[in-house]
Amino acid sequence: MENDENGAVQRKPKVKGKHDKPKPWDDDPDIDRWKIEKFDPSWNEGGMLDVTSFSTLFPRYREKYLQDAWPSVKSALKEYGVTCELNLVEGSMTVSTTRKTRDPYIIVKARDLIKLLSRSVPAPQAIKVLNDEMQCDIIKISNLVRNKEKFIKRRQRLIGPNSSTLKALEILTGCYILIQGNTVASMGSFKGLKTVRRIVEDCIENKMHPIFHIKILMVRKELEKDPTLAQENWDRFLPKFKKKNVNQPKPKKSKKKKPEYTPLPPPQPPSKVDIQLATGEYFLSDKVKSERKWKEQQERQAGKTAENKRKREAAFVPPEEPAIQHPKSDDGNKDVTALAMSLKKKAKEYGKQKLIENVNPEAYLAESGEPSKKKSKKSKGSKS
Repeated sequence: MENDENGAVQRKPKVKGKHDKPKPWDDDPDIDRWKIEKFDPSWNEGGMLDVTSFSTLFPRYREKYLQDAWPSVKSALKEYGVTCELNLVEGSMTVSTTRKTRDPYIIVKARDLIKLLSRSVPAPQAIKVLNDEMQCDIIKISNLVRNKEKFIKRRQRLIGPNSSTLKALEILTGCYILIQGNTVASMGSFKGLKTVRRIVEDCIENKMHPIFHIKILMVRKELEKDPTLAQENWDRFLPKFKKKNVNQPKPKKSKKKKPEYTPLPPPQPPSKVDIQLATGEYFLSDKVKSERKWKEQQERQAGKTAENKRKREAAFVPPEEPAIQHPKSDDGNKDVTALAMSLKKKAKEYGKQKLIENVNPEAYLAESGEPSKKKSKKSKGSKS
């Protein structure tokens, strides 16, 4: 601050980036700033000062599976000094730190583990989230669409036929994805989880089909192999998809004729008392009214019963069979004569067949062995 000639205090102008001085480790090529170092217990020898615990509920259908898989979960958390508890009465899972806990972030990882277990992720896969390189993200998709039918259709679109779309997304993003109910559970790197969330939200909100995202990811994977394009913009290589809105013909509205304007109000409808006075029912006693009401009820009930009976019996009425007519016959007499001739022919054939069946084979052979008289006469005549 400086004083002017009039004695007023004048501030110095701020210089942006005044403290952005180069550090000696900025240009060190041996340092990998994206590498996640594994936690060393010597960094926190004193342990945790207070107990931290997280709890989550799980659905009833997961109870049997969690009961079987709980020993493996318990042994995995024991290595990091975290205790876990499965409460089947309340339907909850709880994780908490102990005196042996050294890593302060492991309780957050344990919280993610029980969340994934409650969302139907298998226990061997969910235990992988305890590693430093593995992260998880649970995407809620039920609140993105109001219509239930559209929600189910778009969720199935994300899975694809025979889970082919889901498998392709898992390969390209390098993440594990599980769609269960109203949520999508994913596990992988930060970059992969960000891509998965964008694809899921675009699909459920009907912004872009997952197939288009898969095509873009495939092009990106090929471009990453070329080192010459590392510092260039890839937008010119990526496919661009425009959403096509098909204009459907709107139904024509029928124009209603406006009624003529009348300054007088419409006539007042008769009240219930007016109707009773007109019919004379108003002057009847309560007993007569109740009897009349009961009779009307009985008549309605009898009519309804008869209608139901008629509907039930209609199912047992056989349908009318159409009369069979010969296509070649024009008159009834011709049909009868043709039928009679065919019957005679069949009877004749049947008689011949019967005679053939009744032939005695021994007699037939004996007769065939003896020469007939006619043949012998002819043979004698020929000799003479």
